[in-house]
Amino acid sequence: MTSKKTYAKTADAVAKLTPEQRAVTQKNGTEPPFRNDFWDHKEDGLYVDIVSGEPLFTSLDKFDSGCGWPSFTKPADAAHVAEKVDVSHGMRRTEVRSANADSHLGHVFEDGPRDTGGLRYCINSAALRFIPKDQLAAQGYGEYVKLFESEQA
Repeated sequence: MTSKKTYAKTADAVAKLTPEQRAVTQKNGTEPPFRNDFWDHKEDGLYVDIVSGEPLFTSLDKFDSGCGWPSFTKPADAAHVAEKVDVSHGMRRTEVRSANADSHLGHVFEDGPRDTGGLRYCINSAALRFIPKDQLAAQGYGEYVKLFESEQA
């Protein structure tokens, strides 16, 4: 599902970030587990990049991994998520960034549910803005509404 909107990092968007959002998205930080907005969030909707608004993940692919951060089995649109090798902190991991704004989101691991491909996108809440499914069209994400309609059928 490739979007036609243009998503970009702007100085204005970065200026509006909280200190924690800035530390996570712009300086590759990590928020504390279990003390963030979306680790236990259950509402249906879309998670977008806090900086650019790029659609990243949906609640349909969210699961409770027990790690204390929001976890997803796959991106809503792979074109909006970039992966990079991360060798910081003496580990070799795969970092996940928003493709257009280059926001640090978190990491992807191969310990997710096997029946959905085995991936766990472990994402910082501070990198995300949540849009409830009933507000998708009004906020310019109407193309994602059909994902939730097919789930209810």
